[in-house]
Amino acid sequence: MDTVFIEGLEVDTLIGAYDWERGIRQCLHLDLALGWDIRPAAQDDELDKALDYARVIARIDGFAQASRFELVETFAERLAACLMEEFGIPWMRLRVIKPGVNPRVRGLGVEIERGCR
Repeated sequence: MDTVFIEGLEVDTLIGAYDWERGIRQCLHLDLALGWDIRPAAQDDELDKALDYARVIARIDGFAQASRFELVETFAERLAACLMEEFGIPWMRLRVIKPGVNPRVRGLGVEIERGCR
């Protein structure tokens, strides 16, 4: 299984468990590794056989805009399920980082892996 990756994607969403967080949008940083067989696209240099990065990013943006979760865990789990179902991705690793949560760390978050490699 090959890996297509999207690194350092920033999305704004409504996320947080505290009252002050429920009224503001916050930035999350996402790193994705997506299992994908690149051979069909690479064989004849055919874009339509590749995983469409632009569509994946657009879907992530739409998901983030519509989300209203308290936990980054929920955001990660639901986003992974959404992408795997909509794009037929058999395996993925998703890292969701919420910066600025604690002044002593650059960011906090979760990393999940779903599907089969």
